[in-house]
Amino acid sequence: EKYNNGIAMADLETLRTKINSLGEEIKTLKSSPGAAENKDKVTKLIADLLESKKQFADLNNGIGVDGKPYEAPLSKAEKKKKAKAEKAAAAAAAGGGQKDVQTKNSENAAKKAAKKAEAKAKRNAYKEGKAVPTPSADKKAQNENKTDKSTKQKPKRHQQQSANTLKPFELAFNPNVGVATRFSPVVALSVAVLCNVAPDLTLTANHKRAECSMGTCGATGVAVSGDVAIARYIASVASPGSGKKELLLGSSPEEAALVDMWVTYSTEMRGSEGDDTAVIASRIEAVARTIEGQLSAQNTSYLTGHRLCLADLCMFASLGFSDEVCMPHISSDLVQTLRWVKQMSSNVALMEAHQLALCIGSSSGNEVKSELDPLVEGMNPLEGGLPGRVVTRFPPEPSGYLHIGHAKAVLLNDYYARRYQGRLIVRFDDTNPSKEKEEFQNAIIDDLKTLGVVPDMVTHTSSYFGAIRMFAIQLIEQGLAFMDDTPQEKMQAERMAREDSIHRNQSVEEAKRLFDIMCAGKPEGAAWCLRAKIDMQSVNGTMRDPVLYRQNLTPHHMTGTQFKAYPTYDLACPIVDSIEGVTHALRTTEYNDRDEQYAWIQKACDLRRVRIHAFSRLNFINTELSKRKLTWFVENGIVSGWDDARFPTVRGVTRRGLNVQALRKFMYSQGASRRVVLMEWNKFWAENKKEIDVFAKRFMAIAADPEEHCVMKITNYASIYDASTPHFVSADVHPRNPSMGKRVMKLNDTVILEKGDMDGVAVGEDIVLLKWGVVKVSSIQVSDEGKTRVEGEFLPDGDVRKTKRYFTWLATDSDENVRRTSTTPCTVFEFDNLISKDKLEEGEDFKDFLNPNTMASSDVIGDAGLKTLQHNEVIQLERRGYYRVDRPYISPAKPLILYMIPDGKAKAMGGLVGKLAHR
Repeated sequence: EKYNNGIAMADLETLRTKINSLGEEIKTLKSSPGAAENKDKVTKLIADLLESKKQFADLNNGIGVDGKPYEAPLSKAEKKKKAKAEKAAAAAAAGGGQKDVQTKNSENAAKKAAKKAEAKAKRNAYKEGKAVPTPSADKKAQNENKTDKSTKQKPKRHQQQSANTLKPFELAFNPNVGVATRFSPVVALSVAVLCNVAPDLTLTANHKRAECSMGTCGATGVAVSGDVAIARYIASVASPGSGKKELLLGSSPEEAALVDMWVTYSTEMRGSEGDDTAVIASRIEAVARTIEGQLSAQNTSYLTGHRLCLADLCMFASLGFSDEVCMPHISSDLVQTLRWVKQMSSNVALMEAHQLALCIGSSSGNEVKSELDPLVEGMNPLEGGLPGRVVTRFPPEPSGYLHIGHAKAVLLNDYYARRYQGRLIVRFDDTNPSKEKEEFQNAIIDDLKTLGVVPDMVTHTSSYFGAIRMFAIQLIEQGLAFMDDTPQEKMQAERMAREDSIHRNQSVEEAKRLFDIMCAGKPEGAAWCLRAKIDMQSVNGTMRDPVLYRQNLTPHHMTGTQFKAYPTYDLACPIVDSIEGVTHALRTTEYNDRDEQYAWIQKACDLRRVRIHAFSRLNFINTELSKRKLTWFVENGIVSGWDDARFPTVRGVTRRGLNVQALRKFMYSQGASRRVVLMEWNKFWAENKKEIDVFAKRFMAIAADPEEHCVMKITNYASIYDASTPHFVSADVHPRNPSMGKRVMKLNDTVILEKGDMDGVAVGEDIVLLKWGVVKVSSIQVSDEGKTRVEGEFLPDGDVRKTKRYFTWLATDSDENVRRTSTTPCTVFEFDNLISKDKLEEGEDFKDFLNPNTMASSDVIGDAGLKTLQHNEVIQLERRGYYRVDRPYISPAKPLILYMIPDGKAKAMGGLVGKLAHR
């Protein structure tokens, strides 16, 4: 009835106050000089105290004032009896039973008898004046252990640090404590998300901490400890003047007092590490019934009204901060409580806070939703990433083609969007019409298709130019931006010297007037730009009043001449990220200094904050990734175009033979690292080789130049094969996958070998003609012109496994038509690095280190099966290497063109050396 009247909380608070007062009075009386005279009074007070505790538990659904299930006090005899029964039950549960209990009792009786005998012996020895018997060694050890245990200091639950080591807004807590316990910072994290400052927190795992703590941003630099204390601090300092503090902590003294009352109650009802199931269930039931009484009496959505506040967060934490934890223990008749729990558990801000609390310092195994795929090796979970709610973006500038560094960025964004069942936005950052072209935009779309990336939305920053301009005006009106016509060189010098511009303190009216002139495209506005007014004394150079807007009369490829001034990337990116709903902005570590600027703009414009997830930029040896420098290579004819196989563009590396799946695996393996390193290409191509080897069909080819040939005569061919009909040998196109089909090679009594293969071969030695069999060399003759002719005997029963030398070969024929149909002319290309030096030092010009020999071609003759290959197929020419088909076979005048794919090894496959260094 009390719950139905909604007055249970007030009764509990009254009883709690009374219990504390009685306890203090009893202590005072017991410690006073006249304790003996006060005995009767103390007895009455104790009885009153016990009765009050019982009343508190009755009102609180069986939960005592200490937050644990209430048990009536027992006498000493009752306690002893209970302990004995618990011991027996424990022994039985451990698999013993009555027999073990009896054995234990017998052992205890024997110990008591031994103690009595020892004491008696001591007394008799003392009476007779003899030496007192010494305890046994076992007894000594037991006594020493007992002494050690009694002198060992118990660990304190919370230890005050001598000095705060936490940075401002660095929140440290033990990741091993459960979210449902009082030591988790889940309430503080919820307040941070609700106040739009969660991205400002640095979450640190500290396994030695018993209680969560956070560094403050005040001059004293103290640390605040405890979940609720941290939550109150965050609410107090976040967005001053926004009203968020009042919304969470109470907008009036009465509301604040009511919030405090619920916070106090919830703190005592939050669980501790190690609570058993019965304790948890009992506590949750008590909290749930208390919530039901309040919601039913007040008829409100939340505990103190119709808006979420700190009271609701704390009470939800006392239920375990999860519907999965508390729902099984809440009775179905508590309709209001069930509705409230569902409302709290579906709140996106609280879901994000729960995710943050779970994931700090841990792997994906602790993430909120178990239906997520396991993280790919090398990747980390996203802070605050929630299934179905993650939105990432890839913002390329349409001023060039995508290169290998862009590929990493887009693949990581795509991975997280897909893993968290969210969305990927591809947004063209078209804020500089002087550099951008529709050609580049279309090329980027094609490159994304090549990479297997399908964005959920394609947008343009230019679509938001109007909105961005309004935010720029808002900054001016807030006194956070000004117009400046300082020449660029002087402005740069002032920023380096940390000197204010002469226009920094101009009036709002003047700044708006000049901004309108600049945006109108008037000649007098050309010298002016809009600058943010942040902090010219900041150690971070990007915070020294950066430029936000400039005039540019070049027609835009999307908006034409509609706009005459454009925002910089630094202004546009944080605004559009927030507007488009981006939750996680993945940026390379080179943007670390700009992250502070990014956050400042979102705060200044009062926009939803976006969390930044940093990853390392991808750099390779002997490689330039600057768009400006890559453009120089194209414009000066050093390469044939943006898709040249020597180029680090997506088109270039895929044309050289890069497999997209291998690219993904390589990028994911690098994804989580923030350490910038200079990668070697061999690791990259070695990963690619693993992938393509699985499906690369095998063929044979030898040099086309007759000077590189060695002719071999099979002397016993006619005795094995009928010379009147053609004969062929069949082999799997892939040795480990017969389902890929067969290839056939024509046989003849005369075959062509690579001349270099015969070096070191002696008469009488066995060699293997690949896919055919073993031949014993019977004669080697070298003509005056240096041509080698070999004779050998084919051994039908020869064991290829016992033979060391394996040769590629092609059957030759006197009939030109037969030769044409049984072989395929090919041109194979090899490539090398465009830059000869591994790493260019600062100040060095890449033009001084151009590699003069970066491409070479060779003509070869392959077996007939090569004629069937299609564009982009990947094959292996046995003992030569892997190749990609750049052009299929058309005719003898237009042979098959193959691009050699690096395999990451130091030496060429099979010992056949090419014209360039092997990669």
